[in-house]
Amino acid sequence: MNQLSDAVLSEEHKLLREETRKFVTNEVLPEASERDPEQREMSADLIDQLGEMGFFGILIDEEYGGIGLDLKAYAIIAEELSRGWLSVGSIIARGQSLAGATEAQKAEYLPKMASGEMLKSIAISEPDAGSDVSNMRTRAEKDGDEYVLNGQKMWCTFAKGSDFILTYAVTDPDAEPAHRGISGFIVEKPAGTFDREGLSGQPVDKIGYHGWKTWEVNFDDVRISEDKLVGGEEGQGFYQIMEFFEEGRVHTAARAVGLARGGLEDSLQYATERAQFDQPISEFQAIRFKLADMATQVEAARALTLLVAETVDEGEQASAEAAMAKLFASEIAEEVTSEAIQIHGGYGYTTEFDVERYWRDARLTQIFEGTSEIQKRIIADSLLS
Repeated sequence: MNQLSDAVLSEEHKLLREETRKFVTNEVLPEASERDPEQREMSADLIDQLGEMGFFGILIDEEYGGIGLDLKAYAIIAEELSRGWLSVGSIIARGQSLAGATEAQKAEYLPKMASGEMLKSIAISEPDAGSDVSNMRTRAEKDGDEYVLNGQKMWCTFAKGSDFILTYAVTDPDAEPAHRGISGFIVEKPAGTFDREGLSGQPVDKIGYHGWKTWEVNFDDVRISEDKLVGGEEGQGFYQIMEFFEEGRVHTAARAVGLARGGLEDSLQYATERAQFDQPISEFQAIRFKLADMATQVEAARALTLLVAETVDEGEQASAEAAMAKLFASEIAEEVTSEAIQIHGGYGYTTEFDVERYWRDARLTQIFEGTSEIQKRIIADSLLS
């Protein structure tokens, strides 16, 4: 079936989609099906291939070594990769940008990020500060030409594997309002370790998202030179976090669409192959109606996601619309993948088929990058302002 969204894609976008889809079929899906049931991370070889494909530099300007594509292209690639494995569709965000960075910091980091040579992780959330970013307690105190970090961060996916942790901390505890006292720091470390004085981490056990690990990270008098203060000005961290929320929500919406599409496509194949009462189960109206509903939801979520991406690409402000796309796509992702399990029957509840992975990972899309409840608040605020 042709995608209705093809109407809003350029030939370049379509070629990019086909190239990514082939990569997912040949490289991502086989590894996901092998490793995820055993809760094994994606291989270093697969990460290297993502770098060679240019996927870490989609949004990085060509002057910094990226390929400088638009947000719509980013969404297309994210959907395709996530259809194979959500973790892979997510890790590409570990390149792409360094919000608020100075020109010197961009020149130093962006080329290496674009190639995949240097990838970031991000430390924002804390045990008592998730959606409420301004409530963070991690402190960064100035000491000569250095800052000293102390505190605990949660939900830092890829923290151990990354080359640096983009860490947000309070530099002015007396700031009013509180969010004006938050700053960002580049905390470099050897990839694959926490081998830096005062830095440590413990893995978080998860029910899904197994392609890479998520960490609790502790900072105990971690010293950072002042040139690693992102943007070179204290108190800008909150605005740096907010700067790319439209991009992040479009990315998450696209990832959710990819998961839902995986559930739909696998269910279509299973329904034509699985026979009961001497006929394929695709002949039963109950199954046909499920597939029809699933396909409609996937198409609608994709169309909204790409429309928002196009709006942002045109320079328009679309924070409420991005929240709508993220909300709708993440909600239908869980619904569609749950129906996929139902269509597979008992087999859907085993690790023999990929649909259980799509379902587990889809549930997360309603939580990260702002919960569904936060998205509803943003949308309602926009409607009532």
